[in-house]
Amino acid sequence: MERFSPGANDHTEHVESVVECVKAGDQQAYATIIRTYEKQIYMYCYYILKNREEAEDAVQDIFIKVYQAIGKYRQQVSFSAWLYKVAYYHCLDQIRKKSRWHRLISIQKEQQQHLDDYYPSDDEREVDELLMNLNSEERNLVLLKAVEQYSFEEIGEIMDCKPATLRKKYERLRKKLIQQKIKKGGLTNERMAGSN
Repeated sequence: MERFSPGANDHTEHVESVVECVKAGDQQAYATIIRTYEKQIYMYCYYILKNREEAEDAVQDIFIKVYQAIGKYRQQVSFSAWLYKVAYYHCLDQIRKKSRWHRLISIQKEQQQHLDDYYPSDDEREVDELLMNLNSEERNLVLLKAVEQYSFEEIGEIMDCKPATLRKKYERLRKKLIQQKIKKGGLTNERMAGSN
């Protein structure tokens, strides 16, 4: 199959006709699009993400997203411009996710160093005990929402989960933690009412 560069006028009509075939359900036509653009999109992702494996994963994700959304493509811009826009936003999302995780890890390391420097208060020990009773996903959700104060939409991006699902999980976790606190005898009815 002949390869052509994105944006080249000679091939714009051919690309648009292939896109129309894909919209009509021709999966083989989509293979043509992948072969045409995969190297360019890989290089683009590689230069943004600066990591070979992440770029390879990104290319796969991008072509899946494009295939799933190809019905939304309109010829107001060239297909290659639309493809690159999808790639750009996908790479930005990857960078944001990675940045948040690095920031969270560095904050945790910093907090651990501070904890090593002094003896924790009763309240801090109590919080640690409550968090230790949670699994890693639950602990992560509580930390991102209560400590880092991310929105459920942002946490959904970080954890690859729907915001509505996270809201429900968070509410169940909150109730679970309140019940644990009550069982230990540390939460009065007035304080419980105030936390709702």
